Amino acid sequence: MKKTLLLFAFTFLLFSCKETSETEKKIEEIPVSLKLSRFDKVFFETNPEDLGKLKLSYPEFFPEGVPDTVWTNKMTNPQWKELYNEVQKKYGDFQAQKTEIESVFKHAKFYFPNTRLPEIVTLINEMDYNNKVIYTGNYLLISMELYLGQDHEFYKSEFPAYIRQNFESTQIIPDVVTALSTNQIPEDPNKNLLSQMIFEGKELYVKDLLIPDYSDADKMGYTPEQIQWCQENESYMWRYFIDESLLYDTDPKLANRFIHRAPFSKFYLEIDNESPGRVGAWLGWQIVRAYAENNKVDVKELLTMDATTIFNNSKYKPKK
Repeated sequence: MKKTLLLFAFTFLLFSCKETSETEKKIEEIPVSLKLSRFDKVFFETNPEDLGKLKLSYPEFFPEGVPDTVWTNKMTNPQWKELYNEVQKKYGDFQAQKTEIESVFKHAKFYFPNTRLPEIVTLINEMDYNNKVIYTGNYLLISMELYLGQDHEFYKSEFPAYIRQNFESTQIIPDVVTALSTNQIPEDPNKNLLSQMIFEGKELYVKDLLIPDYSDADKMGYTPEQIQWCQENESYMWRYFIDESLLYDTDPKLANRFIHRAPFSKFYLEIDNESPGRVGAWLGWQIVRAYAENNKVDVKELLTMDATTIFNNSKYKPKK
């Protein structure tokens, strides 16, 4: 009996790998070639007296009503120039990232055929870590000043460690997928914790599809140790959510405790300081994964499905 079960498991795994390989082969054949514009380079290497020509070439990036002095001061400001030089040291050649982004859009076109192919635009923005990558359909805007490495001197006095840990080059592609997924996942009108967990879980599941070779840690923006903590404490966290009747609770404070970026999650227990932030998002991811594994459903249908339906049909069981 044991040998039969092992043979079945091996056969299933072999079939799954073959199916995945065939899917990836089809994806690789999708033609995607994206234009890359290094606006950061063009901007900081333009003389202030030539600003008018630059504005004619890139009118979308110069909002009406903003005085020219705002741009010329930025061009000549020593701190901005130093930041630009640091970006150039690390990303003078963006071709490797461009190739990876094109792979993301091949996957996106396979799963979401109506995805618009954008022009990639690298720029140096205002260090807005909530909008590191923006996808408009026409453009994919990447703020390069936020990918210099978490220990860079520019960050240490400005950002706490739990924010800085996502300022690594390995987060560029996951952030691209996050920007893409916001166009695919509608907001759930329910505002309970479960709905927020499932919404975040859907976004992370899109990363499973579009960047399958990335680690769970990179998809979450976690360290490997933080992923391990979640895996080892999955059953404990789930029991807490059930015992405290949190899943259908609409208390807005729950998002800050378990969904939003934070130095740790807030169970109000001794384990808090050991936990990473956003454990509710991680649990939502496991529920969405369980649903996808146990139900035959088109991915676009899954992403529009309400949280309660996904949860009730997921057959989710936390690993002990």
